[in-house]
Amino acid sequence: MRLLSLLQSHRYWPGAELAGRLEVSVRTLRRDVGRLRELGYPVEAHRGVEGGYQLTAGAALPPLAVDDDEAVALAIGLRAAAQGPVSGIEEASIRALTKVVQVMPPRLRRRVDALNAVTVPGGWNTGQTIDAGVLTTVAQACWDEERMRFHYTGRDGAQSERHVEPHRLVSLGRRWYVVAYDLTRHDWRSFRLDRLADPRTTRSRFRPRELPAEDAAAFVRSRIQNISAAHTVEALVHAPVDRVRTVLGHWGTVERVDDERCLLRMTIDSLDWPAFALGCVGAEFEVIKPPELVEHIRDWGIRFNRATGG
Repeated sequence: MRLLSLLQSHRYWPGAELAGRLEVSVRTLRRDVGRLRELGYPVEAHRGVEGGYQLTAGAALPPLAVDDDEAVALAIGLRAAAQGPVSGIEEASIRALTKVVQVMPPRLRRRVDALNAVTVPGGWNTGQTIDAGVLTTVAQACWDEERMRFHYTGRDGAQSERHVEPHRLVSLGRRWYVVAYDLTRHDWRSFRLDRLADPRTTRSRFRPRELPAEDAAAFVRSRIQNISAAHTVEALVHAPVDRVRTVLGHWGTVERVDDERCLLRMTIDSLDWPAFALGCVGAEFEVIKPPELVEHIRDWGIRFNRATGG
C-alpha cells in the first residue's frame, strides 16, 4: 500500500530512489510491483541505469490508496468543485463525493459532516467559467514539468499560439491563471485560463527556472497592476492584520498599520469584487482610492437600505 501511494503521488520514480524510500531491496521492489500488476494496477517499468517505475493509464481506473487526511481533503474538494467556477464537473463531483463519503469509516465521515455543517458557500461566481479539461491538462503539465502548447486570446482579441514551460496555477479573485515561461518571447508571462484553448503537452521535460517574484500569486498580481484598464484599490480596514489576511489575503496584499488596523491593496477589473470583499471582513473600513469605489459602495448601500425597508 505504501508503494502504491508513492506511485500515485509522483509521475515517475527511479528504481533505486523508490527502493530507498521503502527501505527494501531492488529485488523486493520488483516483486511488489509484480503484485500490484496482478491486482490490476498498470505499473510500467523502464530498464537501464536510469530505469524506474511509473503508474500509467489503464483501461479502467483501479482503486486509489488514500490516507485519512487525504480522504477528508478529497471530500471537501469535491464539495467545493460541485459549487465552483469550473464548468462541466458539477454533476461528476457530486457523484464522486457520494461514493467517497459512502465508503468512509464513521470517524472520517463525522469530520466531513462537521465541516459541511459549519461551512457556508460564498456563492460568489460572476466570472468566466473554465473548462475542466483545460484546468486538469495545465495542472498536470505544471506537476510533470512538461512543456506545452495552447491557443491564447489576448485582451485586445488577438489570437496567438504559445509554447511555454508551465510553472504554477494561481486562483486569484474570480479567475484562474497559469504562470509560465514563454519560450517564444523569452520571458515570464501569466495567462488567464478562460482565454486559453486547446492545451496540449509536448512530452518534453524542462528544468524549472527561477521565478522573478516572491511566488506565483505575487507575479500575477504584479502583471494585473500593469493593466491600465484595471482599478487599483486601497482601503484602511479597522481590524487586525491576521484577521483580514485570513479573509482577503488571496485577493490582494494586506499590510499592518497598527494592532487594530491594516491597509488592503487590490488591482481588479470590476468594482463589485472589492465592495463584496470589504463587506466580508465584518469590520469598519475607509476607502482611500479610487473615488469611484466610494460611489459604488454608496449605490450598494442605497439598494440594501431599500431592501430592508430603511
